[in-house]
Amino acid sequence: MMLKPNTIVEALAMVLTGPARLHDPEFAGKEWDYVKDCLDTGWVSTAGKYVNTFEGMLTDFIGAGHAVACVNGTAALHACLLLAGTEAGNEVIMPALTFVGTANAAAGMGAIPHFADAEERTLGLDPEKLFAHLAGIAEITGDGCRNKETGRKIAACVAVHTFGHPVDLDPLVEICRKFGLPLIEDAAESLGTYYNNRHTGNHGLLAAFSFNGNKTITTGGGGAILTNDSELANQAKHLTTTAKVPHKWEYGHDRVGFNYRLPNINAALGCAQMEQLPRFLEQKRRLAQTYADAFADVEGVRFFTEPDFAKSNYWLNVLLLDADTANLKYDILKATNDNGFMTRPAWTPMHELPMYRECPRMVLKVTEDLYRRLINIPSSPGLAEVTGD
Repeated sequence: MMLKPNTIVEALAMVLTGPARLHDPEFAGKEWDYVKDCLDTGWVSTAGKYVNTFEGMLTDFIGAGHAVACVNGTAALHACLLLAGTEAGNEVIMPALTFVGTANAAAGMGAIPHFADAEERTLGLDPEKLFAHLAGIAEITGDGCRNKETGRKIAACVAVHTFGHPVDLDPLVEICRKFGLPLIEDAAESLGTYYNNRHTGNHGLLAAFSFNGNKTITTGGGGAILTNDSELANQAKHLTTTAKVPHKWEYGHDRVGFNYRLPNINAALGCAQMEQLPRFLEQKRRLAQTYADAFADVEGVRFFTEPDFAKSNYWLNVLLLDADTANLKYDILKATNDNGFMTRPAWTPMHELPMYRECPRMVLKVTEDLYRRLINIPSSPGLAEVTGD
């Protein structure tokens, strides 16, 4: 049977009993109590007990040595790049299939995004293609890895765990070792995701997480830097606290720093959310399985499932149209949204945005193909209540 837009609507209606947005936050724990405590005590800004508590909850759950809470994920990634030694004029390897914040974090500090292709197995960086690309354009010099074509230093590689699914990290770690590149994990979407039984954020030098309102847990806005390097953690806290030198009253600063620390009132929200995270993840994986069953016999489209090495959080669930049904993408987006099911395409690939069209890049055929075929469907954890066991 030929795929039609209404076929997707009907499959979604098997799972969703009414209108559904893409990813709603859920506040069913102690959010009111903890936020009210901040208001009652006056500790609403970047000092207060909830910031430290939230950071401790993150390290306990993720298994990393240190967490530094930040105002958002882009700020966290910007700090990661600085801490890894990236400077203005350097290139930063990253996928072209990512949210614009990944590229903005580099460009905002004067670095140049260098776009690499994705693989359909993970939706993230393709290690085999990346190695072949670097083998052709990179050379190791006395001051690190350089792009022979541009003459610029390649300062870091950012691996994005796309829509909550982990990139294949082991080969990426090895590639970065061979070319002398710090590996930074853009784990903005992957809280609760595991690669070979180890949580994302533990494989690179540094990692950036996001807790925006549409993430698996939210602090309203918010993010965090995770690292297993104690010295980098100390630098991260200093850098994100305007590089202020501790003193009882003097305002001394010893480098260019940033006001990137997470306010206590946001951290309070995050603490209550972290207490519910195991339930959120269970619900999201149940929802993903229900979708997989609903689309199993629908020809012309495939529900994307986690790679063999992964236990994913299924932050945003993904449909992939077949090559011969990709032309239906916008008709499907219209039909689903008209019926109250919020669906969205993937982000416009970075190299197609006007400010990044001239950036260095490898051949991006898979990225462009995935953009043609990919649709995100409603993914809020509470939607699993509809299907219940």
